[in-house]
Amino acid sequence: MRHILAFIYLIIRCFMKLPRISLEQWLTFKSVVDQGSYAKAAEALNKSQSSVSYAIARLNDQLPQPVLSLRGRKAVMTEAGQILYRHAVQLLNQAAETETIASSLAMGFESEVTVAVDVLVDPSSLICAFEEFSKDFPNTRIRVLETSLSGTTDALLEKQADLVIGSVIPLGFIATAIMQVHMIPVAAPSHLLNSSTDDISEVELRAHRQVVLRDTGSRQERDAGWLQSEKRWTVSHFSTSVKLIRSGLAFGFLPIAWIEKELASGELEKISMQQIMDRTIQMYLMQSNKHAAGPATRALAELISSLVNVKPTASH
Repeated sequence: MRHILAFIYLIIRCFMKLPRISLEQWLTFKSVVDQGSYAKAAEALNKSQSSVSYAIARLNDQLPQPVLSLRGRKAVMTEAGQILYRHAVQLLNQAAETETIASSLAMGFESEVTVAVDVLVDPSSLICAFEEFSKDFPNTRIRVLETSLSGTTDALLEKQADLVIGSVIPLGFIATAIMQVHMIPVAAPSHLLNSSTDDISEVELRAHRQVVLRDTGSRQERDAGWLQSEKRWTVSHFSTSVKLIRSGLAFGFLPIAWIEKELASGELEKISMQQIMDRTIQMYLMQSNKHAAGPATRALAELISSLVNVKPTASH
């Protein structure tokens, strides 16, 4: 097996071609263009003018066409140089970014932080936290998982995400209450529930078709928001719920934050009920493994907590 691996390695080395032109040569080329002359480029790079001239001469020799020509004392890009300049800038930026990422990894920064967010949460509420995070951790990616009901709890218990925003605090986890989601029963103006002159009872509500949210969990399905009616359509996201309810074919309980425009325009109306059926759901921020969390995960958790937090810390 070792002989086979060694043979494969030799073949790869034979076919791999190292670039003939170094990053330093491309940097010299860019500096000459940006500074306008060999002398100014040498000063900017803290090199001698002769070393800059030699690097450009080598670059011109190694390429099919020269990238720079001299007009008096001024360095001017050729047609090929204008094209290669843009690629050189991209190459140098990528090299600098690679070094930055390597430094971040050496300092223990995570390359990615995964956040599971219950679909009840309006994602726009997290934009400020994400924006501030990107300033301090520009090379750490954020991956958002959209979950619902017990699927949010699964993401926490199974460590599918580093941070979880959901409504249930499993036993043994510490959570910070960050926002409340207000849900109301709504239907289209043309729906029978909004055509009645009398307030609707819960029994009457059950007789109509309801749009409910699919549980993304696998451990134990929950049916929050469902009135146990057999007349129901199950969807995976509130955006689909809004479209179906707007059609006048069903009603549903929706977060106010998701339907502000529809309520303002009159496309959806709150159902007038005999008893209050509005629901307020507290959302919590939790860490799947607080003790093992890296600096980026901890920083993002603090940002979400400070920028969205409206309630004290809770634990179960």
